[in-house]
Amino acid sequence: MSFTTIRVTVGRVVLVVGILILMFIPYLLWGTGLITAHNQDVLSQQFRADQQQADSHPARTIAAPKRGTTPPVLQVAPSVPDPAVGSPVGTIQIPKINLAMTVVEGTDEAQLAMGPGHYPTTPLPGEAGNAAIAGHRTTYLHPFYSLDALAPGDLIFVTTLQGTFLYTVASSQVVLPTDVSVVDPTPTPQLTLTTCNPRYSASQRLVVHATLVASELAHPTAAPVAVVTKPHHRTAAPAAVPQTKDWTAAVLWGLAVAALSTGVWMLALRTRRSARAAVMVGGTLVWLFVVFFFFQSVAPLLPASY
Repeated sequence: MSFTTIRVTVGRVVLVVGILILMFIPYLLWGTGLITAHNQDVLSQQFRADQQQADSHPARTIAAPKRGTTPPVLQVAPSVPDPAVGSPVGTIQIPKINLAMTVVEGTDEAQLAMGPGHYPTTPLPGEAGNAAIAGHRTTYLHPFYSLDALAPGDLIFVTTLQGTFLYTVASSQVVLPTDVSVVDPTPTPQLTLTTCNPRYSASQRLVVHATLVASELAHPTAAPVAVVTKPHHRTAAPAAVPQTKDWTAAVLWGLAVAALSTGVWMLALRTRRSARAAVMVGGTLVWLFVVFFFFQSVAPLLPASY
């Protein structure tokens, strides 16, 4: 193999790698949204089916108590087992930031790629204690992109199989990722939302705390049940445990990208000039399809997904 051939080959490899790196950034910011949008459709359909099966159709909107009036005795939802990881928990709506999505059970990478995720170690929304939900800030449809815009008094609606629950924002804070005290049990019904901070970084966590102010249970009890004033029986979320990274899929898809890049290039060189453009266009479309799955397998391997 001549030096010229080696130089040309290395140049082509560097070119392809450079193109992949440039394409990976828009994939993270916008391409991941395609995955989440599909998962949201599946989750919302499953949640509606769960509602029909449980005969649970609570009101979608409830009013906050008016100022100067005596607030009604809140009815908190009874404690029930968490849904299976990856299953829908309910819906969350925050009018201030135009958010309306289905919440999934779990906060690992796989679940947060589906939408906002409920911390399994915390109560479900509407139950007594501190229910916590995490969400991406800039990727996977960025559900909590504008979480920093929330101010005290802003409304958060959460609907589960147990009812519709209205929270009002009480406060917000920025903490280190290692500070798990923000999801510790609380004596009153509370909702905690967490996301990365600042945008495009995972160096901190933005935390929003909200207080339950109104509720409408799907199956109300005969008499109002006062708020439980003791911590929920579930324990606080433990510190994050490093997950084992599965490189197999990334390596296989990477090899597929490399093989396809080489194949398309060689086929184009051996094709007549009149048909070369068609080969390049068709090969590029197939190449982009394979690259999408390559990026999808690489994204979970990154140190942090924002």
